[in-house]
Amino acid sequence: MNAPDANLPDPKTAANNVTPNAAPELTPEALAQRQREVVQALMAVLPAHCLLHREEDTVAYECDGLAAYRRLPLAVALPETESQVQRIVQICRRLDVPVVPRGAGTGLSGGAMPIRHGIVLSLARFRRILEVDPYARTATVQPGVRNLAVSEAAAPYGLYYAPDPSSQIACTIGGNVSENSGGVHCLKYGLTVHNVLRVRAVTMDGEIVEFGSLAPDAPGLDLLAVMIGSEGMFAIVTEVTVKLIPRPQTAQVIMASFDDVVKGGDAVAGIIASGIIPAGLEMMDKPATRAVEEFVNAGYDLDAAAILLCEADGTPEEVADEIARTTAVLREHGATRIQISRTEEERLRFWSGRKNAFPAAGRISPDYYCMDGTVPRRAIGPLLARIHEMEQQYRLRCINVFHAGDGNMHPLILFNGSDADEWHRAEAFGSDILETCVELGGTVTGEHGVGIEKINSMCVQFSPEERDAFHAVKHAFDPARLLNPDKGIPTRARCAEYGRMHVRGNLLPHPELPRF
Repeated sequence: MNAPDANLPDPKTAANNVTPNAAPELTPEALAQRQREVVQALMAVLPAHCLLHREEDTVAYECDGLAAYRRLPLAVALPETESQVQRIVQICRRLDVPVVPRGAGTGLSGGAMPIRHGIVLSLARFRRILEVDPYARTATVQPGVRNLAVSEAAAPYGLYYAPDPSSQIACTIGGNVSENSGGVHCLKYGLTVHNVLRVRAVTMDGEIVEFGSLAPDAPGLDLLAVMIGSEGMFAIVTEVTVKLIPRPQTAQVIMASFDDVVKGGDAVAGIIASGIIPAGLEMMDKPATRAVEEFVNAGYDLDAAAILLCEADGTPEEVADEIARTTAVLREHGATRIQISRTEEERLRFWSGRKNAFPAAGRISPDYYCMDGTVPRRAIGPLLARIHEMEQQYRLRCINVFHAGDGNMHPLILFNGSDADEWHRAEAFGSDILETCVELGGTVTGEHGVGIEKINSMCVQFSPEERDAFHAVKHAFDPARLLNPDKGIPTRARCAEYGRMHVRGNLLPHPELPRF
């Protein structure tokens, strides 16, 4: 056997055995001195309006969309140019200060939560659409550009950007790249990774690097696919080139009702097995449709145990044929009612309900905890049945909305965050769902990322050797472990402790994170 490469870490030592958030706790006086040192250094390279350090200013950055875990950063840097980003990371590297990149803060896994004694680097001011090329069908944008703004800029050319997360009105392209975001139309048109050609970024050393290219292929290793979904742990995105596609001539949505969620899950598998690839294939159970209907008035069937939204797009002839074929499959699988959108307004209303499922949950519960597990399509019904059993076990309600076409489940666990016991049960409920996804042949995340939320569940899905490989990739990009550290990849020490304490559900708390 060859000797190990001296430039690679031994995965069983070094960073892999470091306890998460291992920076020593500082006294209030030492912390204040540390903050003054960092702020003074950053003020030398940033205008005053690009740096926040007072608590009343930084508190807005203490968490992302996963508000359960919060921490104040030492400071928040809001650079306006790529060269400022370079200088910020060079200062942080010199001072050994962790850096957490942040977009719009709509993430749901704690990926943008500050690290102890670290700063937040916000890309919110990188808002320019640099170019829309209708001939190459591409758009080059800065990372702070909203997802929906790309399609709005491309609309005059009859083009749009396909990935459409439910938060597309607010989420940014840089955040989409970091999390490999999807959306209700990802079944046919793919996730972010399938729709990005090129990413420009700054490493923790301050080096500018490019992944991918404008050509159909790029020389060397396919590091673009490694960068997309890396959750801000490898480099800081400063520019993205995305693919644009022509808007379909027409589209229609079928809303199918089922008297049993298992039948609905079987219908999903039946549609794909018949060779139909819908533009969108989404499912909601009865509690979810009821919550949504009271909020949006989308016209949902409130008597159904589950509804399935299935969209066909293309030419009028293609849509008519696909609607007919899909309707036949749905009836074969026990659909009790089928309604087809008659106008574009009605189609958008059907989708508005699905896209507003999360805020609808917020109207019926003080808090909700959104999970993001993925299972094979054949396992949708069994997973929903298990979740129903868990509701009794954890004494909490759960409403279910999900990307049925690719088995990406989004159970929303309803609880009261002011009740510590309810939060503990909600966290355990969520971990139980994720581990059940793994048992059924799935994975602990589909599009929301691991962040801090699912770091324990990674111990269940991946072997020590697989996690060692993840750490080695992280080391190749960020050997100093300063770029969004202690997220996404659990250490061996953490997993050993989790295994020791684990009795179904998340009984190992995330370290030293204030909650609610």
